[in-house]
Amino acid sequence: MYQLRNIFLVLSLLAPVAGYGHATGEKEAGEFNLKEVLFTHLGDEYSWELPWGASIHLPVIVRDFAGEWHCFSSGYLEGDGEREGFYIAREGSHAHKVVGRDEAGDEYRPLDLSITKNVVAIGIGALLTACMIFALSRYYRRNRFKAPRKGAGFIELLVEMVYKEVIVEVLEKDARRFGPYLLTLFFFILLSNVLGMIVMFPGGANVTGNISVTLVLALCTFVVVNVSGTRHYWREIFWPDVPLWLKVPLPLMPIIELFGVITKPVALMVRLCANMMGGHLISLVLVSLIFLLGAMGSVVMGGTIVVSIIFSLFMNVLHLLIAFIQAYVFMMLSTIFIRLARE
Repeated sequence: MYQLRNIFLVLSLLAPVAGYGHATGEKEAGEFNLKEVLFTHLGDEYSWELPWGASIHLPVIVRDFAGEWHCFSSGYLEGDGEREGFYIAREGSHAHKVVGRDEAGDEYRPLDLSITKNVVAIGIGALLTACMIFALSRYYRRNRFKAPRKGAGFIELLVEMVYKEVIVEVLEKDARRFGPYLLTLFFFILLSNVLGMIVMFPGGANVTGNISVTLVLALCTFVVVNVSGTRHYWREIFWPDVPLWLKVPLPLMPIIELFGVITKPVALMVRLCANMMGGHLISLVLVSLIFLLGAMGSVVMGGTIVVSIIFSLFMNVLHLLIAFIQAYVFMMLSTIFIRLARE
């Protein structure tokens, strides 16, 4: 049974790349466009592609240059489709985004509030996070002195590990105050990372590999850290305990301290995004080698398939470990930043 699950995982990983390669081949005389495959699967989309060729069309909500709102299914924009004057750009600075043309015939980017693939994936991740935590809480209300088993037991193990070994150890008396936020952060990132490794719905969205998503998560920590900062924290930023000539007349140290306040969320944002995107990128490149080397003959292609599948399985296992580590590191660094602001 374990081997069957591995085979299914590989076949499902190959399916969207193979399907895209087939469609691209029809359009470009059989050539496999690696750049298009990578940007398509790593970026956001207006529909959710399924391995067997079907798609889940999501709503497109845009505001044109005249201030009027338009709402329609993304299915109208498939291929070279157009709806109410809007279409998906295939090249240029707005490639793979919904664009329109103004009265002068110039292409422009409308105000886009569409429900994209990443938006739905964020909602799914948030819903699963809430279900996990509420299920564990409901179990303890019903079975106060009985340890949970199976799924609830695994969730409890993660909560105990994160809360007692990190949050309580670092924040001490402030653990109960900031614990809910940090635990939510950990489970949301972990679930988003794991769902991103599953190529079929409801997985397959590169949520934490999107710089916009990690930016919002880092900004949440930035707000929590600076809003909860003590008087001592702010005094060390604007009037640190250093020789006077480093503060007056040129505020050298305050500038450096302010720069450090900004770089902390930037480090959180870049670290999570780069690590998760790198894992997706390596897996896609390994699978794409099958199609890139397929023109060299059946023998070469057969050997490439075997090597690519073996390395893809290895990278998936490694990527699963990275998914947990990155959620843990993001939560741990957020905890440390809060503690530094509460000293």
